Amino acid sequence: MIRSTTLDTPAGPFTYLTSDAGAVRAAGFTTSADALLPLVHPSLRDEVRPATAPGPAGEAVRAYLTGDLTALDSVVVEQHTTGPFTEYAWRVMRDIKPGAPVTYRGFAELAGRPAAIRAAAAACARNAVALFVPCHRVLGTDGTLRGYRWGLGVKTWLLDHERA
Repeated sequence: MIRSTTLDTPAGPFTYLTSDAGAVRAAGFTTSADALLPLVHPSLRDEVRPATAPGPAGEAVRAYLTGDLTALDSVVVEQHTTGPFTEYAWRVMRDIKPGAPVTYRGFAELAGRPAAIRAAAAACARNAVALFVPCHRVLGTDGTLRGYRWGLGVKTWLLDHERA
């Protein structure tokens, strides 16, 4: 069973899907669990039901929104892909500090493959657990904002929040 929770945030509604154990399997700035379910790896998909309480993930999101920018760091996430680089890159992405975004080039270097800029960008694009795995902290190689599944307005808000 997958549990769905939606929280109101200053950046818009934020929904996350968790396993029975509380691991976040998908998250994004939407009210639709149906929009998130296709992001969950097929091996992790299950029936979706509304959660009865926000759980630790929701508590961490609320703490993050009120200024504890490291509150999301301890939330367990569960996502899979076919490529070992992408899974490793997602772990590395969690180490990018709030208020200190990096470029795709910098992210590729942090992930140990400085020439793999496109693979680093692809890891951002394939990230199913927005906010918890902070792909919003990765910028275009020229330092500008690039695509974000949930919109550049949300990405801008998140980066501004982390800068404050």
